Amino acid sequence: MSSAPRGASAAVVLGGTLSVPRIGFGAMHLPGRWGGPVRPPEEAIAVARRAVGLGALHIDTAAFYFAGDVRANDLLRRALHPYADGVSIATKVGPIRNRDGEMIGEAEPGQLRAAVRQNLTDLDLDVLDLVYLRVGRLSGSAAAPLGDRFAALAELREEGLIRHLGVSNVTGPQLAEARAIAPVAAVQNRYSVLDRADDALVGTCAAAGIAFMPFFALGGAGGSLASDALGKVAERHGATVRQIALAWGLARSPSIVQIPGTASLAHLEENMAAADIALTDEDMAMLAA
Repeated sequence: MSSAPRGASAAVVLGGTLSVPRIGFGAMHLPGRWGGPVRPPEEAIAVARRAVGLGALHIDTAAFYFAGDVRANDLLRRALHPYADGVSIATKVGPIRNRDGEMIGEAEPGQLRAAVRQNLTDLDLDVLDLVYLRVGRLSGSAAAPLGDRFAALAELREEGLIRHLGVSNVTGPQLAEARAIAPVAAVQNRYSVLDRADDALVGTCAAAGIAFMPFFALGGAGGSLASDALGKVAERHGATVRQIALAWGLARSPSIVQIPGTASLAHLEENMAAADIALTDEDMAMLAA
């Protein structure tokens, strides 16, 4: 006999003050696929507006999200400014990407102030709701200490340019290092139903009241959602495997906020509908096998 459905709560509260929905919107693909052709800006703007209309009120972006001369932050400003009540914007700083799209380094503490101010200017904001220190460029988590750089962002928080701080692509010890410097409201690491290396860190975040916002929750960057179990659970719910992958994260931990990225209106609608899927304990056991 199946257990009762594991429904998703409506929101997660960041840092005790900022309520965000369990499914937000990732802006990485708005300008075009990473390293691929530029997408018509009008299409991207329509997707961003529809995302907010569907309730994806937490937007995840970065100044290094661009294709050619088209930048995600510029598209979001054009689509959404002035921002409606309830819309929150998170950005990431740290990686340095040249005009050709190559990741060429990581910002030093003294460079992070300029990076934050660039995001403020591009988005036409006076304060950023959430800023992550992204470590390790786009590769796996790097074990190097992050204290000096996180402290630089903590100073900007004290100055009122940032409301909440986060860390991205980090290990457990790096999270602990950051928390010793300033409150951490969110962690953004790679995590999905088929990529659970950060299971322990998800538990740490839930226990500490820290939001966990997976990137590549739908595979991404060489990942895959090819799984017999996903297919069977999707068929049981009359859903797609993408929807089940998102619903799994929502059921996996109350700390998880999904931020799937897309530049497709159809995929956006599909992603947002995942919030209505209540997985049972039987479903979760099948997906854990």
